[in-house]
Amino acid sequence: MTTAPAALASGAQTIPAPAATRLRPRRSCLAVPGSNLRFLQKAQSLAADQVFLDLEDACAPLVKESARHLIVDALNHGEWGGKIRVVRVNDWTTQWTYRDVVTVVEGAGPKLDCVMLPKVQDDAQVKALDLLLTQIEKTMGFEVGRIGIEAQIENARGLVNVDAIAAASPRLETIVFGPADFMASINMKSLVVGEQPPGYPADAYHYILMRILMAARANDLQAIDGPYLQIRNVGGFREVATRAAALGYDGKWVLHPDQIAAANEVFSPSQQDYDHAELILDAYEWCTSEAGGAKGSDMLGDEMIDEASRKVAIKLVKKGERNRMTRSKN
Repeated sequence: MTTAPAALASGAQTIPAPAATRLRPRRSCLAVPGSNLRFLQKAQSLAADQVFLDLEDACAPLVKESARHLIVDALNHGEWGGKIRVVRVNDWTTQWTYRDVVTVVEGAGPKLDCVMLPKVQDDAQVKALDLLLTQIEKTMGFEVGRIGIEAQIENARGLVNVDAIAAASPRLETIVFGPADFMASINMKSLVVGEQPPGYPADAYHYILMRILMAARANDLQAIDGPYLQIRNVGGFREVATRAAALGYDGKWVLHPDQIAAANEVFSPSQQDYDHAELILDAYEWCTSEAGGAKGSDMLGDEMIDEASRKVAIKLVKKGERNRMTRSKN
């Protein structure tokens, strides 16, 4: 089955220069229907790290074309502050994808951070989007390679090919889990998106989440968990978000303003952990110095620290810094 336009997927790809860093704060990724002007306006004032303006599932077929133009206007004239601005286009198996990309990027490319590609099934689909973005950037005189790509894994074929997908383009910033379509793809016995299916005593999502996480981390990408559809059940949202954060995920989709604060809290290091990580870095720097005895390991209270401890601590500190955390004590 052909999963991307043949001319794009098989053509010679123009590889853009990667950005210096694509590790941006994405604790809360707010879904905003691209066809709803009121939601487009309201989203600008909310405390989400990222907003993605949706042309796919949130837009009925009859309004997809008009929604493109609403999104272009919102990007160009909205006050988005420091939010990451993303547009989710339709997937390559539809007739809308290329025009989604052309209209939005030509119309608002300088105001756009990433394009999210849903239902990615293989690396050719990512490469096709990469090439189309490069052609538009060159035509319009935009900086080539600045616009990133977020790849959404929503079916069994995409998960099987996730390693190749994660390595497909230097534009890639995140791999995103899409639970609703994935559940349908594998015939999971549950109608509640994000909840455990009845009759299975373990975590039915553990393998999927870890598989995506490993592919993302092997390619220095972020991993984002998908939505929790019971939008009034903030406790349930917090529970599944905590599961993803414990594994190492960087953030989660939010579908309602009530979920934003919970996501921002769950996917941030605690102040206690941040301060302790800073202490580990200080202690390790001292013990490996000449003045500290040039030792490879030392004790910090009851805890032995070494090079491995430093690596773990520096990851947590960098994550905290991306979330604008500062040290509270020496």
